[in-house]
Amino acid sequence: MQKTSCPALFIAAPASGQGKTTFTAALARLLTQQGKRVRVFKTGPDYLDPQILEQASGQPVELLDMWMAGDDWCQQKLYEAALHADLILVEGAMGMFDGEPSSADLAARFNIPIAIVMDVKGMAQTAAAVAQGLVNFRRDVSVAGLIANNCGSDRHRQLIEDALPESLPLLMALKRCENMALPERHLGLVQAHEVRGELEECFEAGAQLLQESGVMQWINKIPNVDFYPKPLPELTLNLQGKIIAVAKDEAFSFIYKSNIQLLEKMGAKIEFFSPIHDTQLPEADALWLAGGYPELHSKALSENTVMMAQIKSFHQNNKPILAECGGFLYCLKTLMDLEEQEYPMAGLMQGKGAMRGKRGCQGMQMAPLPEGDVRGHAHHRSRSFDTPEPIVHGVRQRHSAHGEAIYRQGSLTASYLHLFFPSNPDAIADLFSGKNTPLENQTVSREISHAG
Repeated sequence: MQKTSCPALFIAAPASGQGKTTFTAALARLLTQQGKRVRVFKTGPDYLDPQILEQASGQPVELLDMWMAGDDWCQQKLYEAALHADLILVEGAMGMFDGEPSSADLAARFNIPIAIVMDVKGMAQTAAAVAQGLVNFRRDVSVAGLIANNCGSDRHRQLIEDALPESLPLLMALKRCENMALPERHLGLVQAHEVRGELEECFEAGAQLLQESGVMQWINKIPNVDFYPKPLPELTLNLQGKIIAVAKDEAFSFIYKSNIQLLEKMGAKIEFFSPIHDTQLPEADALWLAGGYPELHSKALSENTVMMAQIKSFHQNNKPILAECGGFLYCLKTLMDLEEQEYPMAGLMQGKGAMRGKRGCQGMQMAPLPEGDVRGHAHHRSRSFDTPEPIVHGVRQRHSAHGEAIYRQGSLTASYLHLFFPSNPDAIADLFSGKNTPLENQTVSREISHAG
């Protein structure tokens, strides 16, 4: 098996909110400024961080998740990136050992050294103790060193460095810098296209800070990692000649590039449209209403009655529709936003949606669709009620409780779940082809095994 080699670094942390994305984006921008080709990957299901990292690096950003995407998928994607990149950066998710599989699992599987980013505000020697605990928790991970974020002074840096063993170097200490902080909202970072100019300022400030902090002294010493090819099964052209209209605008943007690429590789033509701004639905054989932030644009969505009428007609003509999370909310009768203002939505199915502040639902789940099992995840801070009976529920990765409800109303398949299409290409092709007889108000009776 022919391998290829490329320097690679995994950016992990003891918890969320330590500055992983800020650091990764700043480093990608600095190296890009120096003419290097940097390929960035994001661990786990995430739509917002990849947008940020893609703008910073100028290169496409894909997810790596060994449960949702599969081990082979991750291996092949890393190999393809290594063929052309000068450096591969992988940003972890949550804490270093959180989740199954965790960031540490992914780094260990592909032998990628880890740089631990830690917000050290309010501690000194304790930061060294926490870092050593992470290093010693497992023997199969390789840690390159510690990056002390939000370091208050040279003395602060010295206290941390003196407390670290020689085997765990302090790679760098980053001073507190408000100019490189990335904007956020209730589900995480703000979408890149909303604040493109502001992000550019953050990237430039971050790149300058990294350079002044001496990042290149150790980045240039990152060792090569061997990556091996893992050819994936050939796709059949099950969607040859099909046109799929995909909602994409300020309200609907939670779209994995890998999902679009899969549809195109199976022969589909993609037509993007805006439920907010457009008054004409593209001529299409199927429709995908992706997730996003409809609650932030519910008034504008409700006022585009022409578009909602066309989508309703599309549904009445029994053409396949997939609605995920935000797209699912758009298909209900009404949606109440964070200010408790209620607006009419497309009304493809009974039910109402309402935002619920900080509380929410998230986690990996498998969708046992009539077409086949498709893996995905849920992440929302809204609730739906007065809906019809679901045909089935999602199966949680590590828990026996019911997952998200999945509805089949005529040709509409709707759920809070975000699906990762490459986990079952044939099922996705059947879904968008409308091969199954509508199962409205019926339940899937086949045996469902626990997703593990």
